[in-house]
Amino acid sequence: MSSLPAGWYKDPADTSTQRYWDGEGWLGKAIPADAVPPDGPPAVEEEEPPAEPEPVAAEPAPAAPQPYAMPPGQPTAVGPPAGWAPQPPPPPGWQPPPGWQPPPGWQPQPGQPMHAYLYPMPQAQPHGFALAGLGARFTARLIDILVVLVLNIVVNGWFVYEYWQDFLPILHEYMAQIAAGNQSPVVEPTSRMQTLSVAILLVTTLLWLAYEAPSIGGRGQTLGKRMLGIKVMGVESTKPIGFGRAFSRWAGLGMWTLFWWCGIGLVVQFFGALSPAFDPRLRQAWHDKSAATVVVAVPRHASTTVEPAPSGDAPGGSK
Repeated sequence: MSSLPAGWYKDPADTSTQRYWDGEGWLGKAIPADAVPPDGPPAVEEEEPPAEPEPVAAEPAPAAPQPYAMPPGQPTAVGPPAGWAPQPPPPPGWQPPPGWQPPPGWQPQPGQPMHAYLYPMPQAQPHGFALAGLGARFTARLIDILVVLVLNIVVNGWFVYEYWQDFLPILHEYMAQIAAGNQSPVVEPTSRMQTLSVAILLVTTLLWLAYEAPSIGGRGQTLGKRMLGIKVMGVESTKPIGFGRAFSRWAGLGMWTLFWWCGIGLVVQFFGALSPAFDPRLRQAWHDKSAATVVVAVPRHASTTVEPAPSGDAPGGSK
């Protein structure tokens, strides 16, 4: 079974069109690649009743060649889609990618080139939008970190100041013992320092949560993402994901702030920020996978809501 989630993708046999992949095979008819697809699989078309068999002639006419063959299990097409052209032959010496496997149940048809499904799958475009680049996501995250840092200076500044007032005498005592030749100086933090450190981490975590979760849940964008033109969407719809789902996405990264004191939190957050690079298909970070979201590039002033097409119109409606 393919690991590619269900959705609209460019048809590997004809990249000028797109079709719906349900996780196991292609469904429905192809639509132009630049058309906005509907929010879900295409409507199932009722099959026409089989025609009555014609009387057997004295000399049967030779069967007409099939100009366009479909893989088994797909709806029968009357003819090739608009703009269809035969698949060009592969370049000399071309070999399929290592580990390539054909789609389940696929068999070459008469007149269909074997290499039509051997080319690498095109880049996924959830809901018709390109995936956000890794550079844009990293830059947006840095901007958000700076915003949260400014909020911490304003809100958390008093706690940090009080912590420093208790820490400074301990630091002086430590340096004095080192200067006196003590190779194993012993200093103990005060109970007030321990309380303040817990308060600082807790306030930092809550500020991050208050900054990111509501904006992602309602608009899909923080300040950094809006500046870089990227947006968080659910894998199944372009509708806002809501606060609960945004909290789940944030928690996969933000809750580890509470473990900064032992260093584990910073390590997990570092690799979590790099995790989109480990997913070549959808570029989902670990927190994206837990919330079933993707990050896409959104052109300025582009509508991110896909309305269902009226009856008889092309999928996605006229634009």
